[in-house]
Amino acid sequence: MFRKTVLFCIITAIFIGIFVPFSVCAEGLDISVSASSAVLIEAESGRVLYEKDADKRRPMASTTKIMTALVALENADLDMSVKIPMEAVGIEGSSVYLTEGETLTLRELLYALMLRSANDAAAAIAIAVGGSVSDFSEMMNEKAEEMGLTDTHFDNPHGLDSDEHYTTARELALITAEALKNEVFREIVSTYKKLLPLGNVPDRRLVVNHNRLLRAYEGCIGVKTGFTKKDGRCLVSAAERDGVTLIAVTLNAPNDWSDHKRMLDNGFSSVKRVKISGGGIEGYLPTVGATESMIKYCAVGETSAVLQNDAGELRVVIELPQFVFAPVKKGDVIGRAVFMNGENEVASLPIEAQTDAPKRKVKRTFWQWLLGLFR
Repeated sequence: MFRKTVLFCIITAIFIGIFVPFSVCAEGLDISVSASSAVLIEAESGRVLYEKDADKRRPMASTTKIMTALVALENADLDMSVKIPMEAVGIEGSSVYLTEGETLTLRELLYALMLRSANDAAAAIAIAVGGSVSDFSEMMNEKAEEMGLTDTHFDNPHGLDSDEHYTTARELALITAEALKNEVFREIVSTYKKLLPLGNVPDRRLVVNHNRLLRAYEGCIGVKTGFTKKDGRCLVSAAERDGVTLIAVTLNAPNDWSDHKRMLDNGFSSVKRVKISGGGIEGYLPTVGATESMIKYCAVGETSAVLQNDAGELRVVIELPQFVFAPVKKGDVIGRAVFMNGENEVASLPIEAQTDAPKRKVKRTFWQWLLGLFR
């Protein structure tokens, strides 16, 4: 009987699959957009909900500044004082008209960068953080490589035209998802307007966010606009509703505002966040060298995942060893329950021992005890 019980537990631990009635669908949304390239992703998992020519390398204009801000935030003190160098004055395109020698903090320059899309602020940040525009651009490329991006290359921190400056809609969405993990970045890009110093006088600059979706779309939290005659209209937006964050990207989109509203509306209508519990995931596992031959285990806690609304099921795979060595204490983590959508992991919970399994004391003979004295 014991052998049958052990065999059953081992088979259960390795092969068990428990089905949970949550919905998942791999089909893309049926959306028509004006953009040459577009993508809509769920930020937490990176799952693509919609795409159109999403892997085509294209210029990105000022949406470049998402990576500029991220690299600056990861490599410098927000309160560092930046004295504006001559090289950052008079940069073409959008500007806050920095003057040589005036002083702002890096935080203030980031607001100018992301709200006004100031190219002079981008150059000032690059020089302050990287030593030069070219060295900072290399830092941006190193970050892209670290993220595993293969179709992104930065030639500058502002997005002005260059043949060596490109990304894809998909990779720009992934850059944005990474940036949104930074709370300061989220605070900046969700700000509608901000007063900043003007030179070294009491007057102030008012910078207003170019992203009209902040006021026109429910739940919008950013992120960045972009435009040059060569690149066309580029836009990255993000919105949150009911615990779900979606990121939309369009490159060369004549009707970008409408594109994004349509993409986000369809995205939010197709997904939801659901709670996942470890209840019912339990069993017994053999022990080795313990006073108890078996220990009880179960998955503990709750988690959640963003899933699509179409009918489907989550499969739960139990990851456990074939047996555990003593000693084992109640509460020890001995494995995990992995919730799968097809081949993709969407959530997991720890599996803990629910009983103790102290180490078994082995009685020694007199001769074993005597020999142990000389070891």
